[in-house]
Amino acid sequence: MPELLAILTGLTQAYLSNELEVTSGPARGTVLEVKDEPGLGTTINAIIYDGALRVNDTVVLGGREHPIATQIRAILLPKPLDEIRDPRDRFTSVKRVTAASGVKIAAPSLETALAGSPIYGVAKGKNAKEYVRIVEDEVEKLRIKAERSGIVLKTDTLGSLEAVTESLSRHDVPIRLADIGDVSRRDVVEAEAAGQEDRLVAVVLAFNVKVLPDAEDEAKTGGIPIFYSDIIYHMIEDYLRWSEEQRTLGVKAELDALVRPSKAKVMTGLVFRRSKPAIVGVEVVTGRLKPKFPLITASGRKLGELQRIQDQGKDLQEAVVGMQVAVSIEDGVVGRNISEGDTIYADVPERHLKTLRTKFPSELSENDQQTIKELIEIKRKENPVWGL
Repeated sequence: MPELLAILTGLTQAYLSNELEVTSGPARGTVLEVKDEPGLGTTINAIIYDGALRVNDTVVLGGREHPIATQIRAILLPKPLDEIRDPRDRFTSVKRVTAASGVKIAAPSLETALAGSPIYGVAKGKNAKEYVRIVEDEVEKLRIKAERSGIVLKTDTLGSLEAVTESLSRHDVPIRLADIGDVSRRDVVEAEAAGQEDRLVAVVLAFNVKVLPDAEDEAKTGGIPIFYSDIIYHMIEDYLRWSEEQRTLGVKAELDALVRPSKAKVMTGLVFRRSKPAIVGVEVVTGRLKPKFPLITASGRKLGELQRIQDQGKDLQEAVVGMQVAVSIEDGVVGRNISEGDTIYADVPERHLKTLRTKFPSELSENDQQTIKELIEIKRKENPVWGL
């Protein structure tokens, strides 16, 4: 990194030396840091990159709620290291600085100043309201407040807000609210509202800011994850990893709620109970049989629900292709609606079938597709448009 920065600095000097101009008008700069100093109160560290700045000048800069217009009380420059005898006496007070300078500014009403915001000196004869509008426009370009689904983002400075927003956009992550400051209860409520449309964006990303106690309580109550870090990359990676895990779990939960295509054959000589419920041995031919699946015969007779699956006396949550298991069938009556050697099918509801075909086609194997075709033929004997 040092070598890279040296090269960039050298290229900048070589190619821009004749392009950069510094005017003698009102100061323009950028707020780098907002800091409390003993004896001075809240101060700002700033870079003045154009014009001149004087004590008693009126300046306008960005604030958390609205731009701040204030009058400079003191301009301070850091003393050389060899002149610092007392750590409380680290600065030299000056009356005037010109670009380009790094300075500490003491002034009233800086408690809500935003790091990264522009700072403008108000020219003589000009109204500060003109600069308030300029600063407001520049800050609002970075802030996001949209009435749509998306994550909530809070950062410590405008620069980090811009960086995180840009990084999230590269990952196609929608943003509902992006702003500066600590995470409050209002931010968590915004995330809860976003979760009504998409639970994967019902989160708060907090870069280098505090999570206030009322926000923590609301997050716990509403089940809203808060991803906090002082490293942008780590915070975004943690969120993306969580999002993918939740998406995978969501797909699995939705699939588990569907009746999947499956087919089994009633085995000969393995009738353990003839009715109420019928208990017979079956071999799974295709798909997965699960308890609670409704069953149907190849002739279209409904057998009610598959109640339990057992193998050597142990209950199973499912039986897959090739397994030979005992099953209890709710309305099955051996010799009346079910016989040894019969083929039985999971009676897939039409709505489930459409969901499988439209949302999860990759989950259907060739054997599953063939089983679906057979089931459609069975169902269309009663309803010619079933499955269309």
